[in-house]
Amino acid sequence: MGHIAKGTGYWVPSVTVRVGVRGAETAALLLDASGRVRGDADLVFHGQPEHPSGAVRLDPSGIALDLNGVEPAVERIVVAGSTGNGASFEEIPALEAVAPDGVAVATYTVTEGAAVSAVALGEFFRESGGWKFDGIGEGYGSGLAGLVSAYGVEVADAASAPAVAGPIPLTGVVKVPGQAPPAEGEYVPGLFPPPERPYRLVEGWEFGEVFEPFTIAGHGDDVITVDAPVPPGPVLVELAHEGEGYVSFYPLDEHNKKGDYLFASPLPDFRGSKISHAPEGRPLRFRITATNRWILRVKPVAAARRLEGTLRGYGPEVLLHTGKGVDLRVDFKGGPERDGGHTHLFSYEVEGRRRLPSDLDILLNDSGALRRTVPVAEGPVALFYYAAGPWTLTLKELGL
Repeated sequence: MGHIAKGTGYWVPSVTVRVGVRGAETAALLLDASGRVRGDADLVFHGQPEHPSGAVRLDPSGIALDLNGVEPAVERIVVAGSTGNGASFEEIPALEAVAPDGVAVATYTVTEGAAVSAVALGEFFRESGGWKFDGIGEGYGSGLAGLVSAYGVEVADAASAPAVAGPIPLTGVVKVPGQAPPAEGEYVPGLFPPPERPYRLVEGWEFGEVFEPFTIAGHGDDVITVDAPVPPGPVLVELAHEGEGYVSFYPLDEHNKKGDYLFASPLPDFRGSKISHAPEGRPLRFRITATNRWILRVKPVAAARRLEGTLRGYGPEVLLHTGKGVDLRVDFKGGPERDGGHTHLFSYEVEGRRRLPSDLDILLNDSGALRRTVPVAEGPVALFYYAAGPWTLTLKELGL
């Protein structure tokens, strides 16, 4: 179990990607949480073409990385390129990672030259149960031997390496075609886990206390105990489930019996958020039944998205409104093949409350494709919107 780690980089699918480096011999280093190799076996290059785990290996196109099969102890995979002869690069190296369907999922291009014979180009690293990619851009005049030594590999002839071995910072550009950066809340098919929304509290929102967000990832059926301080009262629960298959999720009470379902959906690549209630004097606990990988995030309600401008999403989501009354246009292109094509929008007045009220206001309850405009009362209110598929909400000021 762990907590959300803020990081940079771009999400990539957890599949087998083939990584090639233009104009260079390719190598990979598997690093643990310390940022170093666990032993010389964690270096994959022409002299050692396959990692013992089988998850990283050389092939004719470069290096194949089975991201879903990488050992849990490996936190980062650094991809490097070298000339192999100690001479400087004749052309500026560039990295490209390609998915099984032939589509590039990440590229990194060095934008300046340097008198080096090896470059650490980019890294794949774990975050929130999935993988991200980012560029590194560090050159080494001492070649591959100097580069791998910097990550803990013992090189027999390291004593002969030049005194100025590196790293030499190089500038470069990262691109993730079709994925980066997705609009906030935008559905990206096959991207798991979905990108973490920047943690931004809504000013003046008082429904639910502020606490450090909690994240846990898993696979299949499980019982989850939130092993972090969560104050009693309303909390925001976010869940994502990878691929096809039914997922259900509900809280457990003090007798270890299930409460009302928070989520129960056959929606592919399910993701959703809902407000739950954290008990006093005992940990918050949940039960999940799932087919594939999933990720759970528990946050303050004030970390939910604010109702402003145009919002895009997928599945159920909690939204917050603090301003004056507005009109809200709902666009949904769903159909009966997905959970009956149902869509609904509820509004809750939360001012002065410590629990989610039962006197909800039903703003919309329909099925099938629709474009509808509904009124939203003056805030503070919490809204719960559900649609079995991608949707768009557009706020329209009243202009009164």
